[in-house]
Amino acid sequence: MRTVYIGTSGFAAVVLDRLVASPHRPQLVVSRPDRHQGRGRKVSPPPVVERARELGIETFQPEQVNDPDSLARIAAAEPEAACVCAYGAIIGDELLAAHTWLNVHPSLLPRWRGAAPIERAIEAGDSETGVAIMEPVAELDAGPVYMVRNEPIRPDDDYGSLAERLAALGGDLLVEALDMLPTPEPQGESGVTYAEKIDRDERLLDPQLDAAALERRVRALTPHVGTYVEPDGFERLGVRRVELVGSGDGPAPGVLAARDGRLLYGSRDGALELLEVQPAGGRPMDAGSWLRGHGAALGAG
Repeated sequence: MRTVYIGTSGFAAVVLDRLVASPHRPQLVVSRPDRHQGRGRKVSPPPVVERARELGIETFQPEQVNDPDSLARIAAAEPEAACVCAYGAIIGDELLAAHTWLNVHPSLLPRWRGAAPIERAIEAGDSETGVAIMEPVAELDAGPVYMVRNEPIRPDDDYGSLAERLAALGGDLLVEALDMLPTPEPQGESGVTYAEKIDRDERLLDPQLDAAALERRVRALTPHVGTYVEPDGFERLGVRRVELVGSGDGPAPGVLAARDGRLLYGSRDGALELLEVQPAGGRPMDAGSWLRGHGAALGAG
């Protein structure tokens, strides 16, 4: 089937790889414009564009995908189906009406419609998630579903490990949907939840939350967004990996303490042991290495 692929992120680049290896190799890849990225603010293309160029596929990066020139450029590729994954911008009604669309969404719709379905599934403590291939409509992620497949969420999954499996699953399921092109079924409204975009404030590990909720948040935002603590007397300290500590064994909420060679952070009902941290402006390191430089300044909490 002749296709156009629209996507931006690293997740979408993995899906593109699978699509290219199928009989549905896209004629055109549409993505967002190059942006300033990283601490050096270097202008870089999106991951999907980098991968498409490596694969020898024509790319198109409009500022506005819904303007007349963009619609004409996509139409000129004569797609029998337009595939979209993690594009990061709204596709307007005129463009939606012009083609048959398949959208790769990493959740078990209608649960976790929205911008951050992987993060919210981990944060909520869901035991499983999955990928849905759906037809996009004007309402956010509310369109009918072609196919869906489940994926368990492991107790030690963070965003990185779960997204890797879901991207591979999403690529396989997209190809399967293009092979079969089944009639999509309406989602219905029972069980709808929304995966809101990650707010900047959510990166701070609020000690007034339960320790279990904080542990899930660390996993949900690692490694792509990151979490941190700001204990009194210390610079912001990034937190990349933690374990729960039994209630009653930790320092007071918000206090960072060294106990028996462990780095602990107190919460409302217990504590976290910080296993991997990242000092401001530094590289990730195990907590033991950080303690060797800062342990003397920590009290027992």
